[in-house]
Amino acid sequence: MKLEAVDYNSPTAAKDFVESLRQTGFGVLKNHPIAKQQVSDIYNTWQTFFNSSEKENFVYNKGTQDGFFPQSVSEVAKGFKKKDIKEYYHYYPWGQCPDDLKANIHEYYEKTNTLATELLNWIEQESPEEVSKHYREPLSNMIKDSDQTLLRILHYPPLAGDEEPDAIRAAAHEDINLITILPAANEPGLQVKATDGSWLDVPSDFGNLIVNIGDMLQEASGHYFPSTTHRVVNPEGTDTSKSRISLPLFLHPRPDVKLSDKYTAGSYLQERLRELGVI
Repeated sequence: MKLEAVDYNSPTAAKDFVESLRQTGFGVLKNHPIAKQQVSDIYNTWQTFFNSSEKENFVYNKGTQDGFFPQSVSEVAKGFKKKDIKEYYHYYPWGQCPDDLKANIHEYYEKTNTLATELLNWIEQESPEEVSKHYREPLSNMIKDSDQTLLRILHYPPLAGDEEPDAIRAAAHEDINLITILPAANEPGLQVKATDGSWLDVPSDFGNLIVNIGDMLQEASGHYFPSTTHRVVNPEGTDTSKSRISLPLFLHPRPDVKLSDKYTAGSYLQERLRELGVI
């Protein structure tokens, strides 16, 4: 199992990218349309936000799950007992957002959604016929007009040295949604679990775009595409003093979309959120 960056402009990009998703649950793109400068600007402006007391004015709405989630309510990964060492902000176009941050984050949200539509088309066109027959509608259509797609601005604070034993920045987990799109973070730490149980570092060169399969696409494809376990490990040595900002976009279908005979997207999401303890 090996993760290599695929050139978005390559004539075989779709084939190579989807093959990586099939084999590892992850794909890495380079030379893609998302501008590095915009990502860098978002990292810098949101770092300032997380460092300020302003974040307390945007504490999340429990019913709609938009806004700032302090570390005290951070997620506990399924099968774990310790909270992740992180705080984060949930951005939806319809949700709350600081006025001075909204324009840039919304533009990024729209651009990345457009790219996601193309990548879902790649996945569908490269799916074998026996897999495609499981799709109840075109994959890219599943996210059309969805107000559930979530942009999460994650802040992993510097380690203070008094963290709970065994607590890490993000414990091993799988994503719930169709696919996740993530620009390489400003610090390394993301790892994916190989089929032999070992952990591989995901290439974190700034400018790479990391895409992974979520549980909903695994369900919709009859488990052809694997929702691979991944985690964010704690830094060591001098790196413990560094923050880490991460910007995953979780592509969620409309709640009425049928994933399989067993689940709609809405019922699947509610089941998983209950397991995570966030509802």
